[in-house]
Amino acid sequence: MPVPPWQNRAERKPKAATRSPLSQEAVVDAAMTVIDAEGYDALSMRRVAAELGTGAASLYAHVAHKDELLDLMIDRVAGECVFPEPDPERWQEQLKETIRGQRRIFQAHPGIARAVLGRIPLGPNGLRIMEGFLSVLRGGGLPDRVTAWAGDALSLYLVAEVFEESIQKQNNPEMDEARIEEWLAGLRAYIRTLPPEEFPNLIDLVEPMFEYGGPDARFEFGLDLMVRGLASYKDPAPDAGGGLG
Repeated sequence: MPVPPWQNRAERKPKAATRSPLSQEAVVDAAMTVIDAEGYDALSMRRVAAELGTGAASLYAHVAHKDELLDLMIDRVAGECVFPEPDPERWQEQLKETIRGQRRIFQAHPGIARAVLGRIPLGPNGLRIMEGFLSVLRGGGLPDRVTAWAGDALSLYLVAEVFEESIQKQNNPEMDEARIEEWLAGLRAYIRTLPPEEFPNLIDLVEPMFEYGGPDARFEFGLDLMVRGLASYKDPAPDAGGGLG
């Protein structure tokens, strides 16, 4: 893979300066251990160095700064993602299966989901993910602009959903399904006490709105919503204005 020009924005110290048997791979390994165990906010060059039993300065022979370390970590996780051989007859289900698989991977590394927000993964594996999305979407016969933008929208939905799930678990570590149901029951009861002339729709829809189907059910709803929307671009209705095509 060619080296993107922005990776030259900061020079690393020469490798000869390090006295420990470190490597870039070992630094990324340690960083993954930290972020998986302690979360995104705990990650720092000093904390990674402590995990390796060395000083932070020794890391800079292998990683220029924390931003580069995050890029390498994102690419490490991206390497776990796989894409099927595009099948035009099954493109919608292939897309869903792919995103479900990526969700499981990010759920195993929730700190990486936080790191991906606001970044474009341009490492070798990140580029392969982009190529994989485009291959499946183009296999479905979608217009070029829809194909080009859909991968970004789907990835954002996936990453944001995993990130939100991790925040909920972090803020409420003892919230099992029974306690969630109890909390929702209290919330539904409160909504029903609101003035009906001011909140008629909220009161009418309180049951389905605050029904606990678990994170999987709501994720699947959102995924199906997006894929159905993409499918609508394939055969636009006459005089529909062309949409994004």
